[in-house]
Amino acid sequence: MIPAMTTAASAKLIRIGHSPDPDDAFMFYALAKEKIPMQGFNVKHVIEDIESLNERALQQGKHRKAQPLEVTAVSCHAYAYMADRYLVLRSGASVGDNYGPILVARDGARYPLTISKTKRDPSFVRGKKIAVPGKLTTAYLILQLFEADFTPVFIPFDKIIDAVRSGAADLGLLIHEGQITHAKSKLVRVLDLGQWWYEKTKLPLPLGIDVVRRDLPREQIESFARLFKASIEYAVKHRKEALQYALQYGRGISEKLGDRFVGMYVNDFTLDLGPRGEKGLRLLYKTALDKGLLPSAVPLEFAG
Repeated sequence: MIPAMTTAASAKLIRIGHSPDPDDAFMFYALAKEKIPMQGFNVKHVIEDIESLNERALQQGKHRKAQPLEVTAVSCHAYAYMADRYLVLRSGASVGDNYGPILVARDGARYPLTISKTKRDPSFVRGKKIAVPGKLTTAYLILQLFEADFTPVFIPFDKIIDAVRSGAADLGLLIHEGQITHAKSKLVRVLDLGQWWYEKTKLPLPLGIDVVRRDLPREQIESFARLFKASIEYAVKHRKEALQYALQYGRGISEKLGDRFVGMYVNDFTLDLGPRGEKGLRLLYKTALDKGLLPSAVPLEFAG
């Protein structure tokens, strides 16, 4: 017997905020194209860069007349300021295991510290003007944990390479596909902050998470958490078609580089953050709190 179809009027509306990047698009492919049973949900996609999503979630929490998105991607750093209003979904995290945001420069010879070194002297960052993709990004937080004595220049993530090339910044902090395409712009990687974190902690570095509003009915939260995990599982099992969809958000990168980038940030931690991923996230918050970079401890509560 075929189950009755859910009508648009009776479907539960879930507005999902996610960034226009191949890894996010890959995860949401099955939902966007309704490749899986939607379990009574009407999913609307709100696509903005991650810092805009961070700000949207924070500002909507302050202005009660502006209803926040039911589900949104946010930086782990930003979540520290909204944990009272959102639960963390166990699926959907962007986690680097011994890799992460990178610092790049025009002239690597000026920065003899390379990723092959096991001990990193943070003095090369001190006093430098560094292009940063947003105050609430986890990349900015982890850079401050490495060394806080620098001048941040906050600009959109896709303008950072140009800022470094033009000399407007001494160094650039790259997220998204810039981590693997910077060499085309004749920039040199001088530090991988995810690798530094791993050497320091032996744990992965959680960078982004998907969160759901606490004020939704708990059954709805758990039902959507299952649907979202099913979407990621579908993409993993149907990698080629999901990748083709995701590449439209790749800002001109090749299929080979797109596949590599998706592989970096859609991994086992994305299906389920798991004990190691959760431990890495908790340690990130504790370390930042101990360094005075967060105002208070971050209560972590998960859905899914």
